[in-house]
Amino acid sequence: MSPVKSSGREGGRSLKTHVKTAKKRTLSSTLWLQRQLNDPYVARAKLEGYRSRAAFKLIEIDERYHVLHPGQKIVDLGAAPGGWSQVAAQKTGSRDGRGRVIGIDLLDIAPLPGVEFRKMDFLDPAAPAHLKEWLGGKADVVLSDMAANATGHRKTDHLRIVGLIELAADFACEILAPGGSFLAKVFQGGTEGMVLARLKRDFTTVRHVKPKASRAGSAELYVLASGFRGAGSA
Repeated sequence: MSPVKSSGREGGRSLKTHVKTAKKRTLSSTLWLQRQLNDPYVARAKLEGYRSRAAFKLIEIDERYHVLHPGQKIVDLGAAPGGWSQVAAQKTGSRDGRGRVIGIDLLDIAPLPGVEFRKMDFLDPAAPAHLKEWLGGKADVVLSDMAANATGHRKTDHLRIVGLIELAADFACEILAPGGSFLAKVFQGGTEGMVLARLKRDFTTVRHVKPKASRAGSAELYVLASGFRGAGSA
C-alpha cells in the first residue's frame, strides 16, 4: 500500500498530501515527511535543479541586499548538501572562472561546477590560514546556514545557538577582507546582545532578515553583517 494519500476537492483546488504513520516511522519523522511533500520550495528546488530548498533563502536575501557579486571569493561554512554554494557559484561566476567558492563541512559533498568542497572543521585552529591560502587572499563573503543540533532542552539549545553564531563570527572576522559581508542563520531570541554588539563593532551595518522561504511558524531568521571594518577594529 502506498505510504501517502491525497485529499482535496476537484475543480482546480490544490491537493494536500497526508502521510500515513508507518510502524518504523516516528510521529516527528512522519510530520517532517508530510511538510516536505507539501512544501512548494522543495518541489521548486527539484524542478530547478537546486540541492536544497535553502537555496531560495539565499537567492531572496541576495535579491534584497545584493550580497553576492561576480568575481567574489566566497566561503560557505557547513556547506552540505551544497544548496548555498550552488547559488554562490551562479552569482559569482565561479563556474566560468571569475570567482572562487569554497564550501567546507565535516560531511562528504558531491561535486558541483564552480565549487571547491573541502572536508574539514572550521573550528580547527589552522582552518583560517588554510582558507586564505586556498583562496589566494581573504574572502569577500562568509556564509553560514549551520544550525546547532537540538537537545530538546530550551536553555541548552539557546546556548548552543548563541555559541555557534559566535564561533562563526570569529571565523569570519579572521578571513574576511575589509568591506566584506557575513550572513548566518540564527533563531529569534538566539542572537544575544553581546553577539550583536560584537557584529556592530566589526561591521558598518547589521540587520536581521526573515526570507519568505523560511518555513511558516519557524523561529529561523538570518543576521546579515556587511561592511567589515577589518581585523583589529574597535
